[in-house]
Amino acid sequence: MDPAASRRKKILWLSVTATVGLLGMLGGALLSYYMIKPSVTRENDSNKGYDASQAPFTASVQTELGDPRQDWVMVLDRELTKGETRKLTSSNDASAAFAYLKSLGGRLLTYASYLEHAPEQYTQRTSTGRLELSGTFKLRVLSTRSAPVVIDDWKATDVSCRPSTAKTVVGYPSQGGVAYQGIRVHVPPRGGEPVLTDDDEGQGEPYFDTHNIEVGNGQSSGAMRVEAIAPPGQSCEWGIKVHYIDAYQKAQWLQLKDSDGKALRIRTESVPADPRQTWVFGAVPWTACHQKTKEPMCGLV
Repeated sequence: MDPAASRRKKILWLSVTATVGLLGMLGGALLSYYMIKPSVTRENDSNKGYDASQAPFTASVQTELGDPRQDWVMVLDRELTKGETRKLTSSNDASAAFAYLKSLGGRLLTYASYLEHAPEQYTQRTSTGRLELSGTFKLRVLSTRSAPVVIDDWKATDVSCRPSTAKTVVGYPSQGGVAYQGIRVHVPPRGGEPVLTDDDEGQGEPYFDTHNIEVGNGQSSGAMRVEAIAPPGQSCEWGIKVHYIDAYQKAQWLQLKDSDGKALRIRTESVPADPRQTWVFGAVPWTACHQKTKEPMCGLV
């Protein structure tokens, strides 16, 4: 057999084998390529379905701890004994009084923000002619969803009030109006509340007219300071419903729940209508307002 012809046949065979192998590889690659899109689509749809099935968010409430050096009011469900009164009034140190009252079971109330720039129609609807006290808390909303969730409205629900059980009021009154960043709501709400308390443009305006709370999508928790003001002499419990819109075009009202899955209940109180003991100090020495004193500072608690 001609050696040259034999080499040509061998080269031809190798070429055909290589071509067939290459076509096989290309075919496999093309098949994998065309299979990727449906696979990715199915995976994305599955991820979206799982994400949408998760709770849109969870919420928690943390009562404000207060600053002993700022203005504050403390209420207790009993009268102070003579010994407790002596210890409390032995010093004008606000921090010491604050800590001592806390140790006796005192509950903190804070002076509501001074809304100097609020619209007149809001102040007319809400003003009581005296400084208001609030139960202040931090509301935190957290979502584990990968897509964003936007809260664009809220309302107080299931409000239940009764007379305050407090018998003693101790006040370190405000020495001037201060505005704090956050929102305010009376219980039950009025005047377009919740409203902004920030000391800038929009103060006293309905919060959700110009703002919203966005969580999910890897964002940190939405958190805000809430001043809740109960009716004079009352202690109230209430919940919050929020309206949300998510990335899957779902929009609805949802009752906020606590970590145990129960409807969130918030307690908000004011000073009692007729306390047995009322003390003020700070700008004045310790003063027993329950002894019918005419000290003007007594009107601030």
